[in-house]
Amino acid sequence: MNLLHHPLLVQCLAAFQGPTELVMVMEYVAGGELFERIVDDDFEHTEPSSTQYMQQILEGLRFMHGQAVVHLDLKPENIVCVSPGSHWLKIIDFGLARKLNTPVKVLHGTPEFMAPEVIAFEPVGFSTDMWSVGVICYILLSGESPFQGDNDLETLSNITAAQWDFEEEIFSEISQQAKDFISQLLQKDPRRRLSSVGALLHPWLQQPQPSSTKALSKERIKQFLMRRKWQVPGEMMRTWGWGWLWWDSVASSRGQAELGRLLTVLSVHLPAGLGCSPEEDQASGSLPLRGPSFSKLLTDQEEEEGGSTVASGKAETSVSMAVLPQPGPPRAAGDRGAADGDKTSCSASHGDPASLG
Repeated sequence: MNLLHHPLLVQCLAAFQGPTELVMVMEYVAGGELFERIVDDDFEHTEPSSTQYMQQILEGLRFMHGQAVVHLDLKPENIVCVSPGSHWLKIIDFGLARKLNTPVKVLHGTPEFMAPEVIAFEPVGFSTDMWSVGVICYILLSGESPFQGDNDLETLSNITAAQWDFEEEIFSEISQQAKDFISQLLQKDPRRRLSSVGALLHPWLQQPQPSSTKALSKERIKQFLMRRKWQVPGEMMRTWGWGWLWWDSVASSRGQAELGRLLTVLSVHLPAGLGCSPEEDQASGSLPLRGPSFSKLLTDQEEEEGGSTVASGKAETSVSMAVLPQPGPPRAAGDRGAADGDKTSCSASHGDPASLG
């Protein structure tokens, strides 16, 4: 997280490290998931507005990839709005992210958004994130998931075969440039996919979009969200350990000792639905542009002035805390990115946090 200081990425403001746990104080993001906001009656959903969302996602990824960090779990739940009503986005949840110092193979992720090379247990790279971007864009414009099967194994099989198309009834109102953008991301061969830089230069994102255009249907996105909500309990388990089942049923010949390399997931949960003022929506300059500070884990419970309490216990006890930093002056209205810098929340997790160095 020390490498990921950018207004389009959720920020880690401080951290406390102990022998068996890491407590991270995270930036508080109040706007909720992008797809949840899109289906609101007062939220515009058009192809031009979709290009704005994709540009922000790609700008965040360009910075990450420039730091040699790959996210590995990009999905709609991890794209959130800065505040209610805001069109500024942030990428969250870096629990599966890796720094690519050496060739990396992984056995984790969310099946619906995983790239073919992950399923094949081949080395991942920045293009692995770009596949997920293609899936997100496909769903954003259509409300349909390109590889979703009746179960995880069928979904993974569809991805491996790279079987997908643009259904005429659904994509009839989507521009050819948008479809070309998706097609250049959903390439089975990672070497043929657009990079984050290349995607930002694609004509779909570069050419001016019409000021008024027909609104896209939200009904299929609502159905997509409903299906995802029903999948949440199982999906959390699949994100942690789908590889156990897949390894046993498909790739057992490669040796199950490799399963020990599965990362421990450090999840950051960001509450939604709490209001922010327009001034707060512009206050992206209020967050400190420095790495989180590490200290020894607190061992006692102390009462501070004003009645607030900082609590901690033994090594196996989780720690939670709230920090209310003084907000800095807002940026000019034209500046890119935003952050609700006057509220932060903290979550604790057990396991090895060293995947990001």
